[in-house]
Amino acid sequence: MKKKAALENVVNADLAKNNPSKEKPEKGKLRENIEAIIIAIILALFIRTFIVQAFKIPSGSMIPTLLVGDHILVSKFIYGVKIPYLNMTIIPGADPKYDDIVVFEYPKDPQKDYIKRVVGLPGDIVEIKNKQVYINQNKVEDIHAYFDDEINSPLLNRPRDNYGPVKVPENSIFVMGDNRDHSYDSRFWGFVGMDALKGKAFIVYFSWDTSAFDWTFSDFFNIKVRWNRLGHLLK
Repeated sequence: MKKKAALENVVNADLAKNNPSKEKPEKGKLRENIEAIIIAIILALFIRTFIVQAFKIPSGSMIPTLLVGDHILVSKFIYGVKIPYLNMTIIPGADPKYDDIVVFEYPKDPQKDYIKRVVGLPGDIVEIKNKQVYINQNKVEDIHAYFDDEINSPLLNRPRDNYGPVKVPENSIFVMGDNRDHSYDSRFWGFVGMDALKGKAFIVYFSWDTSAFDWTFSDFFNIKVRWNRLGHLLK
């Protein structure tokens, strides 16, 4: 009998080891849900900070490439991984290139984000003559530039239509909106430092036309989704 009792004790001990759930109480459903929510929030913050971030286009400075009401995704790591709020690069990335559509902190007010196209790189001589861009004295064939004002007044529209020449400083870029007659950009407030870059825009994931939307309940059902722009890759 003693041998049988000892054998049962050994068997019970092995079962306890292989089935620890009987030893420890299961987590409550509320605790599991809270943990899942916390993990989801941490992952979302990590993705938003270091990988990709969503932005909404509020103005027409990039027409026709970007329209008011476009919602875009911006690659945050392409120009390097930075520590938030310090703008300190911890993992270097690629350098901006001509025609990149970039999001950056507005130099006059870092709390605001602007989006423009890269026109000049460090060391370039930028000049605009009668709305035509010249880089290092070479005429730029800019297929993205859009104009709706045929008037060119060297006095009234300077520096919109006539600018420079100026040299882009090191660690800086010269940016312009595609809607050249209606864009507040480097022609007016200067260069963008590399440390102010937030990322490169690469896709329109949603778009709606709010031009005739007055934010009333009845107008909510008249929202016009631009279905043809969903998934539109930016160039």
